[in-house]
Amino acid sequence: MILPIYLYGQPVLRKVAVDITPEYPNLKKLIDDMFETMYNADGVGLAAPQVGLDIRLFVIDLEPLAEDDPKYADFKKVFINPKIVEYTGEIVKMDEGCLSIPGINEAVEREETIRIQYLDENFVSHDEVYSDFFARCIQHEYDHIEGKLFIDKISGIRKQMIKNKLNSMIKGRVNCHYRVKAVEGRR
Repeated sequence: MILPIYLYGQPVLRKVAVDITPEYPNLKKLIDDMFETMYNADGVGLAAPQVGLDIRLFVIDLEPLAEDDPKYADFKKVFINPKIVEYTGEIVKMDEGCLSIPGINEAVEREETIRIQYLDENFVSHDEVYSDFFARCIQHEYDHIEGKLFIDKISGIRKQMIKNKLNSMIKGRVNCHYRVKAVEGRR
């Protein structure tokens, strides 16, 4: 089932999410619905707060990028109760966008390499290191479960320049091809 994606201004996007257990209701269906929602919106990552749930869960599938670079093939993962335990490497600046902030892309600085501990959809524990675009995608989604958005990492002048777009988004005045939920309940 395709879920509405919560837009900038929704309070759930600013909450620090909570851990879940294997008993979380309908978890497999939620994960399937999150992937379906993400694909429908042409995204490569989606965090639970973006569908209105303040739980520590996000999904990533970089397969759509494999046509341009085969290294992204077969990178489809579920991250439950993740914790980034180490950030290393150079700081790299790259444009990012977000399904919860459609139509806005900004250059964001992030660490090149991370080490993350998480549970997969079967609650099997993992401790892995990722670099480059893999690390960037994970950090972006991880920020969501920490109540942060990529626009929090841009300069004050850039924030000022997108302020009107963000205010319009809060009011539901946004043009995107996927189902959304604005603060004022529009769309």
